[in-house]
Amino acid sequence: MPQVRIILGSKSDIKQGEKIKEFLEKFGVEYDFYVSSAHRKPEQTANLAKNAEKEGIKVIIAAAGMAAHLPGVIASHTVLPVIGVPLSGSALSGEDALFSVVQMPTGVPVATVAIDGGKNAAVLASQIIAVSDENVKSRLKTYKKELSEA
Repeated sequence: MPQVRIILGSKSDIKQGEKIKEFLEKFGVEYDFYVSSAHRKPEQTANLAKNAEKEGIKVIIAAAGMAAHLPGVIASHTVLPVIGVPLSGSALSGEDALFSVVQMPTGVPVATVAIDGGKNAAVLASQIIAVSDENVKSRLKTYKKELSEA
């Protein structure tokens, strides 16, 4: 059963989504994967957030570029942790997306990683899952040890 829901704002973001999937798989975290624009498919996007908890999802990763409202819209419809990944690709090299994701109002938090930081989003999601999953925790410890030895 998936524990992490990945939502991308556009099909053009698939390459970044692949990095997220790769790292979740590394830690043994199951996920589901959607492309749903907060601007072009607002009802579908809201439903992905609203239904996530009852579908067993524990964390949502939302990645978008430009006017990156996707993570905030997702966060407004759920109490689950939302990790926002601002994506580059615009004339502003992702800075517009970063400001859109990081500047959230009180009560609608989005944990934000670096521009194009899908790998760290997957690591953070895995760390959240590891609070109650020893297998994921063990894989994370191995990964962190490998990083320290590199």
